[in-house]
Amino acid sequence: MQVRVRYAPSPTGYQHVGGVRTALFNYLFARAHNGRFILRIEDTDQERFREDALEDIYRTFDWLGFHWDEGPDVDGPYAPYLQSQRTEIYRKYAEQLTASGNAYYCYCSPERLEKLRNGGTEGTKSSGYDRRCRNLSAQEQAELAGRGLTRVIRFKVPLEGSTSFYDELLGNIETANKDINPDPVLLKSDGLPTYHLANVIDDHLMEISHILRAQEWLPSCSLHTLIYQALEWTPPKFCHLPMVLGEDGQKLSKRHGATRIMEFREQGYLPEALINYVALLGWSFDDSREFFTLKELESVFSLEKLNKAPGVFDYKKLAWFNGNYIRKLPPEKLVSLLLPYLQRDSLVEDDPLPEQMELLSGLVPLVQERLTTLSEIPGLIGFLFKEIEEYNIEELIPKRLDKEQTLEVLKRVEQILKGFFDHSDEENEKIFRDLAKEMGIKLGDVLLPLRVALTGSRISPPLFESIRLLGQTRTLHRIERVIKLY
Repeated sequence: MQVRVRYAPSPTGYQHVGGVRTALFNYLFARAHNGRFILRIEDTDQERFREDALEDIYRTFDWLGFHWDEGPDVDGPYAPYLQSQRTEIYRKYAEQLTASGNAYYCYCSPERLEKLRNGGTEGTKSSGYDRRCRNLSAQEQAELAGRGLTRVIRFKVPLEGSTSFYDELLGNIETANKDINPDPVLLKSDGLPTYHLANVIDDHLMEISHILRAQEWLPSCSLHTLIYQALEWTPPKFCHLPMVLGEDGQKLSKRHGATRIMEFREQGYLPEALINYVALLGWSFDDSREFFTLKELESVFSLEKLNKAPGVFDYKKLAWFNGNYIRKLPPEKLVSLLLPYLQRDSLVEDDPLPEQMELLSGLVPLVQERLTTLSEIPGLIGFLFKEIEEYNIEELIPKRLDKEQTLEVLKRVEQILKGFFDHSDEENEKIFRDLAKEMGIKLGDVLLPLRVALTGSRISPPLFESIRLLGQTRTLHRIERVIKLY
């Protein structure tokens, strides 16, 4: 049996970490078994459908760099892959379930259903639909239909017994039928299917062999198993993936930080780093190895190495991964990746000047070891491309010095800088060390005010290299400007 797996997002919102992790695991499982990875768009909820969310699906995976073998944009033998284009198929099987006695027409009005949701009606209290139309006689159905009432098709969940299925990660799972959503809608009054019907039919007709999805779908699996049984189909193998949580143990959400994939792109994360890190959320190869290319993941991924425990999304660990990937980039590649962030902050022209590109190329070796995200670059080297608008006096003062001592340091440093370009870096370092010794302070207390005066920040590329890139005129101008502030 060929492995066939699918990622089936609903275009009602943007792609987030959890969804992309599901897509990645499906893709890797398919590649590890020489199988097929399918994209199916579940767009039957037309009220919540968003065109920009659909576009975000394509943009996200274009950026991440892995793609499906079958889908709306590449076609395939089981097209169409947009559920909104498969409505006749769903209607056919919904009516088949009705004819076989496994489903029934329901004529309850929206108002009555709303009362049920709000705590019951007609003196009863219900935790869901009360199955009022489940046992209507043929005559009663004909009468209701004759009145022109809208109707839906509901599935008949057995009233007794239990339903079980096997999960490749969690083992055998059994649910009492009384605990399953009571008679859920399969086909809505507008003729569109609900998730439960479309999901089962498409997975069967598209010959999906394994369903890898998040554990939040676990409660629906018993219902889906019953639908498979009612249609006399063999279900795929199920594997409900561990959840992705924030560091507080709660489901990952916006309150933890960025979760939308395009946000990570905007913040300057590399797709290779994000894929590597996301692959380790609930899966591990061994206890020591952490770095994998996508190609390597394709060859080593297996369900046996999934963890039952949730994966915890650690933003600091992701930044660490990203920094490692940045350091591996060829300098010319890094220049091209950094350029848009400098242009975004108007530090570099849209059509960069030759001198700007020369400056950037000279800077990359100085900052490559310090970057954790690409978006840090304007704050790190912006001082070379534009004047510092204002200084924070407190930032200029080392902890061990006061304002007057700092001013004295800056005046002495100004004199040294006038001859800085006549000496090597080794000679300049000795000159600054001698100054610190003469003043009875530490070398860091001399260099900190100088760094802030020249760059506007306590964090910068190596100081002496920065001075040489600034040039003597700009260097002295900034020192003089800061001295005047005192």
